[in-house]
This record gives sequence, C-alpha cells and structure tokens, in this order.
Amino acid sequence: MKKMSVLLAATVLASAMASAAWSKTLVYCSEGSPEGFDPGIYTAGTTFDASSRTVYSRLVEFQHGKTEIEPGLAESWTVSDDGMVYTFKLRPGVKFQTTEFFTPSRDLNADDIVFSFERQLKADSPWAKYVAGVSYEYAAGMGFPDLIKSVEKVDDLTVKFTLNHPEAPFLADLAMDFASVLSKEYADKLQADGKMEQMNQMPLGTGPYTFVAYQPDAVIRYKANETYFKGKEKIDDLVFAITPDASVRAQKLKAGECHIMPYPNAADIKDLQTDSSLKVLEQPGLNVSYLAYNTLQAPFDKAEVRKALNMAINKQAIVEAVFQGAGQVAKNPIPPTMWSYNDAIKDDAYNPTEAKALLEKAGVKDLSMKIWAMPVSRPYMLNARRAAELMQADLAKVGVKVDIVTHEWAEYLKLSKDKARDGAAILGWTGDNGDPDNFLDTLLGCEAVGGNNRAQWCNKEFDDLVKKAKKTADVAERTKLYEQAQVVFKKEAPWATIDHSTEFVPMSAKVSGYVQDPVGVHRFDGVDIAE
Repeated sequence: MKKMSVLLAATVLASAMASAAWSKTLVYCSEGSPEGFDPGIYTAGTTFDASSRTVYSRLVEFQHGKTEIEPGLAESWTVSDDGMVYTFKLRPGVKFQTTEFFTPSRDLNADDIVFSFERQLKADSPWAKYVAGVSYEYAAGMGFPDLIKSVEKVDDLTVKFTLNHPEAPFLADLAMDFASVLSKEYADKLQADGKMEQMNQMPLGTGPYTFVAYQPDAVIRYKANETYFKGKEKIDDLVFAITPDASVRAQKLKAGECHIMPYPNAADIKDLQTDSSLKVLEQPGLNVSYLAYNTLQAPFDKAEVRKALNMAINKQAIVEAVFQGAGQVAKNPIPPTMWSYNDAIKDDAYNPTEAKALLEKAGVKDLSMKIWAMPVSRPYMLNARRAAELMQADLAKVGVKVDIVTHEWAEYLKLSKDKARDGAAILGWTGDNGDPDNFLDTLLGCEAVGGNNRAQWCNKEFDDLVKKAKKTADVAERTKLYEQAQVVFKKEAPWATIDHSTEFVPMSAKVSGYVQDPVGVHRFDGVDIAE
C-alpha cells in the first residue's frame, strides 16, 4: 500500500511539472502533512500553510513580510472609544471558490463572518466538535469565548463584534489563521447531507488558491482562484510535494523537482547558497524552541527540580550542532526581536555539578524521564531528535536516565497536549501576530492548559500580569507588565528555553515575489516563476 502511494505521488508530481508547458506551476516541497484543512481546529504552521494561507482569507490581513494590519475581507472598520465594539464593513462582491464538490450561489456576506466565529465560541454549536478528538484550541487558548460577547450581522455587508473588555491585540488576532472565514452556505449543505467532516477534508474559501485534491502524505494540489477578490494569481497550479526529510527536499530543489523548500538542514545551507541556480532568503526568526516539562507530574511539579535540569543542559552545544551557529541560545519565552523582551534576565548557566547538587537537595535520585522529540523540521528546531540526544547525554552526567520518544506529527501534537503526558516535550513557536501576548498567554496562560500550554503550567502571578497587559492599550505599561511576567517565568522554569533560530528559505532563482514572513507561514499569493 505504501509503495503504491509513493508511485501515485510521483505520478501526480510528474504530471504537475509537465503541465508547466502550458501553465505556470509552482511546486513547494513542504516538510509535513497537514492535520486537516480547517485552520480553526489546529495550531501547527504546516497545517496553516496548506489551508489558511492558500484557500482562505480573513477580515484583516498582515501585510506581506510585516505584522502591520491591512484590509482583507473587510475594506474598513471602526472601534468604539471604549475599545469594546469593532464594526467591520465587508468588501462587496467577494466570491467563494467554485469547486467540483460545491458551487456557491451567493457572494460573501455577514452571515459567513458570524458563522465562522460563533462555531468557535458557542459550545452548543453543531460545529463545536464536528471532528472527533479536536476542538477550537486556538480560540479557546486566547480566551475568545470569554472575550467576545457577541458577533452580530448589522446588514449583509456589516458585522459587529462586541467585547466583554478591551483587548489590545484583538485586531491583530483577527488576522491570524484560526480567524479564517468559511462559507456558511457550504457548511449548511454539509450539515444537511450528514457530511460535516468534509469541511476539514475538502476546504472552500475566498483565498488566492482553490483546493483540488490531496493524496495523504504525498501531494496536495491547488489551482489559482479565478475569482479571487485581489485578482487571479500568476501561478496557475500550486503543488505541495510532501517531503519530510530535509536532505531530500534539498536534493529535489537542486534537481528542479521543486521550486521552494522550507527548513533546510544547517549543514546544507552553504551548498544551497553557492548554487547559482538557487537563491536563499534569510532573516531572524520570530520564534522560540523549548523543552516543556509536565508541571502536573512529580518531580517536574517542583521549580527547583526544573531549574536543576535546565542547568544540566548545554544549550550552546545544541545550537551549534543543530543550527551550526545560525541561531542563538534562548533565555526568555519570547524572541529578542520582539518588543518587551527583558534582556536584564540572567539565564540558568550550564553547570552540571551544581545541577546534580540541586537535584540531590530536592531529594531526586535515580530519575528516569522521557523526552519527546518532534518528527519534523520546524524553523525553531531543525532536528529535534539530535537535540534530544544531546539532552540525553547531558542529563546522564547528572544521574538522570532519558528515553527519547516520538510520534507522527499530527499524533505528536495531539498527545503532547495531554495533561497526563509523561516527561518533557520539545516544541516551539513562531509568533502569529507580532504581539508578546501570542507567546506569553497563548503558550503559558492558564486558559491554554491542556492545549498550547504543553507545560500544563498555571501560575496566578504570571497569568494576572499577562491578562492585565492585554487589557491596556498603553504600550509602555504593557511592556512593563510583560517584563515582569518574564521574571516570573524564569523563576518558575516551566520550560527549558532552547533557542531562537535564523530562518532560511531556499528557492529556485526563477521564483520572484516570494517574501519571508515574520510570523513563519509560507504564502504563495504574489509569487511568480519565470517560464
């Protein structure tokens, strides 16, 4: 069966490349398979690349290569003086994509906006748990069900959001992937037909590319949306060739079998940079990689134990081995390029002797633990297995036995959320909106426990600081509160912060218009390729 899938994938990919003779085809060697195609129920960048950034649009959008907001499906908006009411005027004449599985009968209107958000906010919505085992994790983790009092249709082209309290990053939050707008008409048809899960398998939106087909773990095919409200893209056919191995992705790129690849191995970058047929974009990543202890489990429920383990890990060696210097050791849960970064904080120094003494003082002897290693390359962690092996060797020096475990990526993301998960998990994050809240509250807030908060850490002092910060529009005051929150984080050490990486995107020299995105997604709107 696996061999047949590989052969089919090769056939589909060859067909796509051959089609370039009469249409422009761009092949993206993606690093993994999407968990699904509904961006509302997932948080992984791999999934967003394949869904929200190709098929869907949002009320507001991030400008290419920036975290500033620009109009999207909403052509304008107003905010009440008290910051509690946001009113959006929708762009007229926006059309949903026509596909082989659905033909829309009307343009986008306020009903679609209300549906797209209420399904994530209302526990009694028939769409609340339409896919088994998943929920609207991002909306919940950011507190949207408590924040948003109502989403109301004023008229066909006007929608009003009323909040329960001011929320400084709210507008930027609406440009994030989970806030993508779906078709209520399509949803109603699927519900009537008893095929609701198809929303996650056969997506339909207003974005630059229309979904065509998906061969699991092999190929995703899209075509340019002929009715895209910003104008048809120059690329006619977009193909995601799913290629988990970074070295294989590099080989395919050099051979011309794909045109863009993400997350190259650090060892391959110099070779790619010196290839005259390629170009390699790079920028500091708005990211962090970390080892999240399950703070609900002994002995990881003790801060002194977590700090001792942190002191046993040689993070500089990890950065040198995994990134070959194209990154820096992390001491805070937000990257140094982000406003409110507290540079005054002192990191836990690498000191195995002191770490061993602290473990003994805490009464920890003969500790055995698991370290979970991601199976895919991500910008913040190119090789989690290698990082885990280095941690394993470091911890052995202080008498801690480590077993390394992993799972297929979608399963890894699911299981690592479990409050009963054993040991510590390597994960990371690339900021989604350029706001510290997207790291500090999304990854470490009490509401995110059991979701994005893989440390299962709920600290009232930290949570109160972060919640207070997001309710004030004063940037100076927010900065002070976030700086204080980072002090609490460092004292309590729910993570071992590992690194902030430099991000590289190698591509064919024939590609133009591709812009690296600070929030880590890969966008193909505006991209062209020479014949």
